Amino acid sequence: MHTLLLETIDEAAHSELEQQSTTTLAATPDADLGDEDLTDVEAIITRGRGQVTSQLLARCPNLRVIGRCGVGLDNVDVAAATAAGVAVINAPGSPAITTAEHTIMLMLALTRRLYPQVAAVKSDDWAVRARVDADECAGKTLGVVGLGAIGRRVAEVSTVLGMEVIAYNRTTRDDTEARTSVRMLPFAELLAESDIVSLHVASTPETQGLIGRAELATMKPGALLVNAARGALIDVDALLEALDSGRLAGYAADGVDPEPPAPGDRLIHHPRTIITPHSAALTASTYRRMCLQTIRNVLGYLAGSHYEAESVFNAAQLSGD
Repeated sequence: MHTLLLETIDEAAHSELEQQSTTTLAATPDADLGDEDLTDVEAIITRGRGQVTSQLLARCPNLRVIGRCGVGLDNVDVAAATAAGVAVINAPGSPAITTAEHTIMLMLALTRRLYPQVAAVKSDDWAVRARVDADECAGKTLGVVGLGAIGRRVAEVSTVLGMEVIAYNRTTRDDTEARTSVRMLPFAELLAESDIVSLHVASTPETQGLIGRAELATMKPGALLVNAARGALIDVDALLEALDSGRLAGYAADGVDPEPPAPGDRLIHHPRTIITPHSAALTASTYRRMCLQTIRNVLGYLAGSHYEAESVFNAAQLSGD
């Protein structure tokens, strides 16, 4: 079996892969493979940068599976893969713990106005303590948009913090409310009731621009917005207007759209924002877990043996949360 690696992966996962496959590592994540013969490639493995395009698929006529070491599939042409009969496998749930922790960190940092305090103290401005307008999360209402593995974990931790948690799902999950003990609401009602809104949905054509002028106007004056999902969920012009006016008190996100941002990007430098560099899942434990999970599922799928059925995606599933 021949596997094409568009990016390096965890050493333990690479070792397991090489025990059952010949591997080729692309010189760059965009798969600039020149005239290399890819006709015998049965699997392609990528992380977050390597792009699996329809053009690359066309060069791999014997391709059976694409493995994405992570969760988001925006760097894989899932529709083209589905049309070609190629399975797309990711690592569902692998970044749930660390991304939920990152979300809680961003939420607390916004609520406690952590960043401006730290910046002031580093500038020898201890008197900032007289200007702090922080609050606490306990007693606040958190609206979780998307109750997948990450959203559920955020809901659980926030409940422990003393928050009332409400939620909205774009898709129907009969056991969601029972599993999380949260109140499910329509999207507009959730926005209107929440002190803090946290986004946990995939970036798809249906969810791009999910938060725009109408949605921001529906939110409580002074509410906070946390986005540990994807930058494309936000209408940035509308967001900046809401931040400038103070109607939205703060925005925290793990990444922007596009990435990397242009130098001087106004959202990045806005005094009411905290932006991290798409790093929520960049922990050693998570990296190894998502690589091993993906490789084992890819090898299991190719062997027709054990693999997690929920790790296999197709184009129809991308419209869900």
